[in-house]
Amino acid sequence: MNTKQTRSLLCLILAALMLSLSACGKDDGGNSRGGDKDEVLLPISINGKEIRVGETTVQTLLDEGLDVSWVDGDYNRITVDPATQLEPNSYYTGGSIKVTDNMHFAISFATDEEEVSLGQAVIARLELSMAAEDDKSVLETISFDGVPVTELTREKAAEKYPDWTGNEVMWLHYGLEYKYDLNFDISTGYLNRFAVERTCDVDWNG
Repeated sequence: MNTKQTRSLLCLILAALMLSLSACGKDDGGNSRGGDKDEVLLPISINGKEIRVGETTVQTLLDEGLDVSWVDGDYNRITVDPATQLEPNSYYTGGSIKVTDNMHFAISFATDEEEVSLGQAVIARLELSMAAEDDKSVLETISFDGVPVTELTREKAAEKYPDWTGNEVMWLHYGLEYKYDLNFDISTGYLNRFAVERTCDVDWNG
């Protein structure tokens, strides 16, 4: 093989490599932050009051008249004081939003790089478990991504979110920014628990 042929072969190999790398950059399994169609915030609503995990603050919940409480240092559940100062880069669990005496959303909230009041802390995680005996008329006021939880079945979830994964009792999406966990009753196929979480950059070592 002469020099000219060698150069032509090298050019062809380099061109093939560039095309291969370009394809990998475009098809990364939906894990790219830039323009990833799966990295979408799906809102939760209670009586028409929207909660956007990773954006909605505790104060917003209070302003909308929601009954928010949390567990204090002595493990007592108390009504939140929005003026309470929180540490920066921290994650707090033990919060809840009361729906009825027997139904509560479990919430966690996080702070950013500066110390803030509890009212300004952002909701970082939200979870609701539902039981067969729960009041259906109450559940109808709660929606996940615009769909009342009483209408969200395992089959409908698969149709609505075809890129997620799971089995007959769960349908999941764990992205770079958001995690969605939908759980279904195996006998009825209807939703009985869901959780939404936004990945937070916090100091887990305290």
